Amino acid sequence: MNILIVGNGGREHALAWKIAQSPRADRVFVAPGNAGTDLDGENVPIEATDIPALLRFAQENDVRLTVVGPEAPLAAGLVDAFEAAGLRAFGPRRNAAELEASKVFCKDLLRQADVPSAEYHTFVNPDDAIKFLKDREDVPVVVKADGLAAGKGVVVCENRDEAIAAADLIAGQKIFGDAGSRLVIEERLDGQEASVLAVTDGRTIVTLQPAQDHKAAYDGDRGPNTGGMGAYCPTPLVDDAMLHWIEEHVLVPTVHAMKRARRPFRGVLYAGLMLTRQGPKVLEYNVRFGDPECQPLLVRLKTDLVDLLEATVDERLDQLGPLEWDPRPAVCVVMASQGYPGPYTKGLPIRGLVDADEMPQVKVFHAGTTVKNGHVVTAGGRVLNVTALGETIPKAKLNAYRAVKCIRWPGAWCRKDISDKAARVG
Repeated sequence: MNILIVGNGGREHALAWKIAQSPRADRVFVAPGNAGTDLDGENVPIEATDIPALLRFAQENDVRLTVVGPEAPLAAGLVDAFEAAGLRAFGPRRNAAELEASKVFCKDLLRQADVPSAEYHTFVNPDDAIKFLKDREDVPVVVKADGLAAGKGVVVCENRDEAIAAADLIAGQKIFGDAGSRLVIEERLDGQEASVLAVTDGRTIVTLQPAQDHKAAYDGDRGPNTGGMGAYCPTPLVDDAMLHWIEEHVLVPTVHAMKRARRPFRGVLYAGLMLTRQGPKVLEYNVRFGDPECQPLLVRLKTDLVDLLEATVDERLDQLGPLEWDPRPAVCVVMASQGYPGPYTKGLPIRGLVDADEMPQVKVFHAGTTVKNGHVVTAGGRVLNVTALGETIPKAKLNAYRAVKCIRWPGAWCRKDISDKAARVG
């Protein structure tokens, strides 16, 4: 059957690459895609949020399954529109996607469902938020924009002055636009972060293997938050006992709460967790495959991804057997443009892609790339996701960074410590 993937990042390249391996996939379209997706599928020049155009394309090209990668089209109601037209689409409907699209909604639902999370306060007026910060004890807090901000709407603050400045930027100056119309200020949790993703059809939950993202820009988790500078899977931070606890106390109550709220959740439920001394607590929910967690997850997944996606859409996950995984861990290193997560230059030619991709146990997923005059050039802040398998996490890391060394463009950079936290467990 023909399959359409919506999006243009590294996650979408990983999805296209994995779906194309299925014997059930005929043509794999990616809208709008990037330079890498055009190698593993067929790019379609339609933006991810142009729902009418995507719907027309799917109808005219006999698309039997549409897989939505990023959060924006989910929050805009792409799945609702496709279902109304009698087409199948993988991902939550608009009212369920609010779990990611509104941090206020998410925090309120977590409280109602008795899911462990940080204490929080919400504000509409930036002056009220600043007064709250001035009146309370000077302790570390996290300031969050309510709406979608491409993974950058969260500021971890060490003291009151940093928190006041963050509240002013987000809610006063509106640097993220309408995403800052409401503000969440919550206690800062201490511990290690982990990502647990599950696929659910609203009744059955299939938990994927735990991963760890690296949000901060620079080594040692320093610098501003980004969309993610690398990830590895599985993480020894989450053992089988903890994963079972997370399923029982985080994922199941959330799915049930969404059903009770008449917002049944179907798709990927991504729990961003802080592993505190009191146990795992939810930092946030995403409603799609994480990026870059998706990349190491999919290079390890041996089960046919199309079977998993279809079973979710058709609400028959209970009929799917256990997922099969490559026992080798995987490490993904994000190569970024100079200046990211701030302003950066586009259109820089990239060298060494073929050499890196031909290395054993390595797959280079494109994120912010395009083709210009026959050459692959940069087109985003996060440019490439260099992903590698290995017999151990250190060996997977070594394979990934060997491939990174093959690739060059002016100003290219990456974190050098992706997956090092795994060695410190215990």
